[in-house]
Amino acid sequence: MTRQKQRIDELRRSNTLPGEELLALLAEATPESDEYLFAQARTVREAVYGKAVYMRGLIEFTNYCKNDCFYCGIRRSAKSTQRYRLTEEQILDCCDTGHALGFRTFVLQGGEDGFYTDERIVSIVSGIKERYPDCAVTLSIGERERESYEAFYKAGADRYLLRHETADEEHYRQLHPSELSLTHRKQCLADLKDIGFQVGCGFMVGSPGQKPEHLVKDLQFISELQPHMVGIGPFVPHHDTPFAKETQGGLELTLRLLAIIRLMHPHVLLPATTALGTIDPRGREKGILAGANVVMPNLSPRDVRKKYMLYDNKICTGDEAAECVRCLEKRIASTGYELVCDRGDYR
Repeated sequence: MTRQKQRIDELRRSNTLPGEELLALLAEATPESDEYLFAQARTVREAVYGKAVYMRGLIEFTNYCKNDCFYCGIRRSAKSTQRYRLTEEQILDCCDTGHALGFRTFVLQGGEDGFYTDERIVSIVSGIKERYPDCAVTLSIGERERESYEAFYKAGADRYLLRHETADEEHYRQLHPSELSLTHRKQCLADLKDIGFQVGCGFMVGSPGQKPEHLVKDLQFISELQPHMVGIGPFVPHHDTPFAKETQGGLELTLRLLAIIRLMHPHVLLPATTALGTIDPRGREKGILAGANVVMPNLSPRDVRKKYMLYDNKICTGDEAAECVRCLEKRIASTGYELVCDRGDYR
């Protein structure tokens, strides 16, 4: 373990490691070295954010998508998906429920749906900010032109999540149809950051064709971009995609990467994702103990939650929002951390 411990200490000290050392950190892990890694990650996150875990209210407002990504359950050619769109009024109702429960960030997530023009998104964002000026609005609606992003920012959107999915060109091609490009994806992230958004990127762990070298590239890309948020979670297959029979991503590797990202980027807002909780009953708690400090309970209307299935067996589709928050409070408390009512901005 000594060499691994040295690598972890060096990463904590300098927030960086050469590519071959990152590769070794991933490849030569043992249960003992992982425990040490997670302990270091907790120390680093507590130095910046204390014991707070921030909750974001997730509103999945459309499952229409023009794209046909090979891993995604709402891809345009997924025949089994029952499509839906929420009205502005329904979205505001979700925010009303969430605000009463203590949510101070709302995340509007959806497929790339042309129905929601720039004007509609601007109207929704400004409507939320008018009603709840104490809240942050995060958008997660894919690739748009810079002018669109500028309009959303002007309307009051604070944050934007756009997972890069993989920083390796060849691997990107294995996951996406030819009309999508990694270059454009990266340009969108650069534009968002330049405009002034708190920006989030991220990737799937264990996606088909992924090699350890690809993960090193992902870590290097994060180091270069210096985002405010990073969303990673295990790949989980969906029955109505070309990857239906592929193996899901592993828990241990996902936790290890969460901890490495925390050490590389001490101030990052790092979610323990729903996908983690899907592959392990205590996945989100384990994520918190590996350095994560954000959870995203679902505020979408109950009747649409089962329709927003990016992957199979997604958890938490039936609970009322209030029930879900109470349950989450207990789960987070069991880790020694505390769910807080706070916008939870990047520090």
